[in-house]
Amino acid sequence: MRKMREMLRLKWVAERSHREAARSLGVSPGAVASVVGRAKVCGLTWAQVEALTDEALERRLYGPPAGEVAGDRPEPDLVWMHQELRRPGVTLELLHVEYLAQQPTGYRYSAFCERYRAWRARQRLSMRQIHKAGDKAFVDYAGMRPTVVDAGTGEATPVELFVAVLGASNYTFAVATRTQQSADWIASHSDAAEYFGGVPAVWVPDQLRTGVTAPCRYEPGVQRTYRDWAAHYQTVVIPARPAKPRDKAYASYCTS
Repeated sequence: MRKMREMLRLKWVAERSHREAARSLGVSPGAVASVVGRAKVCGLTWAQVEALTDEALERRLYGPPAGEVAGDRPEPDLVWMHQELRRPGVTLELLHVEYLAQQPTGYRYSAFCERYRAWRARQRLSMRQIHKAGDKAFVDYAGMRPTVVDAGTGEATPVELFVAVLGASNYTFAVATRTQQSADWIASHSDAAEYFGGVPAVWVPDQLRTGVTAPCRYEPGVQRTYRDWAAHYQTVVIPARPAKPRDKAYASYCTS
């Protein structure tokens, strides 16, 4: 609890960066970002933090202790949460902060997440897929573009984040590139194979234009350089199938 107060002091009074505050307190930058983010959503200022006891500060940021019973706690809106989580950048932790801002006596983070995961598990059945080791690697670009900051000039440059995941183990490779163009796309695949220590039998990309020239559910066309790269590494590219079409518009999409 004392570390939480000190994190806020270092950020708001000393004006230190997340990394500097984390190094000073022996915690991760993510922990600092989490505490500061929660405090901001709760509308706290440094003057208010100074006036709170350690226990009161913890309660404002994380809710009442798990063992404390104070009548029926307000239930989170699980349907709304599920919809919000589809938006880029929205996480369960962020939703919990907003929930506590509206319901100060609400559930702690672990119980909050438990309720959502139990609800989600009851919503629908899913098809189990069994992957063989070394068989498939799933590749795509992340939805949100990270930013690279030049340590010398402070200039921030948006980049693309290429991600490759092995189907059997979920072993993950990620690399930032300047663009999504063919040269970066192919180089990222080679870097992934080197990182994995071998070449999977099948690469499964989403149907993005860099790798697939004719996106289609039935007969997608693989970009020529990508196909040549696969032949060189004695592997194969099989694009992922998009959702089943429901109208005639998809037919024109396949032939465009």
